[in-house]
Amino acid sequence: MQDLDAIVKDAFAVFAGINDADELEQTKARYLGKTGALTEQLKGLGKLMPADRPAMGARINAAKDELEQALSARREHLQNVKLEAKLKEESLDVTLPGRGSGVGGLHPVSRTLERVEQIFHSLGFEVADGPEIETDFYNFTALNQPENHPARSMHDTFYLQGDNAGGKHLLRTHTSPIQVRYMESHKPPIRIIAPGRVYRVDSDATHSPMFHQVEGLWIDERISFANLKGVVTEFFRLFFERDDLQVRFRPSFFPFTEPSAEIDMSFGDGWLEIGGCGMVHPSVLKNVNIDSEQFQGFAFGMGLDRLTMLRYGVNDLRLFFENDLRFLRQFR
Repeated sequence: MQDLDAIVKDAFAVFAGINDADELEQTKARYLGKTGALTEQLKGLGKLMPADRPAMGARINAAKDELEQALSARREHLQNVKLEAKLKEESLDVTLPGRGSGVGGLHPVSRTLERVEQIFHSLGFEVADGPEIETDFYNFTALNQPENHPARSMHDTFYLQGDNAGGKHLLRTHTSPIQVRYMESHKPPIRIIAPGRVYRVDSDATHSPMFHQVEGLWIDERISFANLKGVVTEFFRLFFERDDLQVRFRPSFFPFTEPSAEIDMSFGDGWLEIGGCGMVHPSVLKNVNIDSEQFQGFAFGMGLDRLTMLRYGVNDLRLFFENDLRFLRQFR
């Protein structure tokens, strides 16, 4: 049998030279595993004289205890070394000035949306919502836009590829489909705004392929253009916080309203177009089964991004979507 003192001495030397915890556990098996040196010593007890076995067994157990203690001490040493290295790596220089946590904030367009919703809520309007992927019917047909209408061109509208409905699904080009869906499921009186993202094939300093709109709708008995002018003018004066703000309505054409008008407001030394509006076309009411002889209404629409640009003095729409924190932090 191998000399026990030599086995213990060799194990101590090997353990002391190991600097990796996994390697230490693997080396343990060389001495204490099923085929380890001390295990072989225990197996050899049967070859000794019966009178010599107890003493030898005690010596082997004592050697095993020494190795276990040496292993524990080495494990603890390696853990301490690892902890010290980690603490050193993550150490803080308490003499450095403090760095505060970053404070988030609402995107400027989101701030504008909240303000618009609050103002219209004070005027008695509810907020309606609808899907951004729309059908041809809700986006065009129900709004009195026939098959050959220019807005249906692929140069203006994002149609979905692989559409099983034969090209009848698209990214909504305005939030008017929300109004159609709402009128289908609700009876007059109806007073809603429909804010949300819309999509058109357009991109420059004042246009983006994805932008935000808010549209309004009021359907009831004896609604006139005078009601439209009053609501829109009051909204702009509240939004820009100017009682002297001038708003004008310039005749125009939209297929879903009749009569129709562009909305301009006084800005600097001139006028700035800010949206469109008109009395809801009888054909639109007919498409949602509302009696146009009994009920009338008006609708209007404007760009939330344009309102944000005007309110905060931003001259390039693309800044809102570039995620430049230097720009966005100004609105916290």
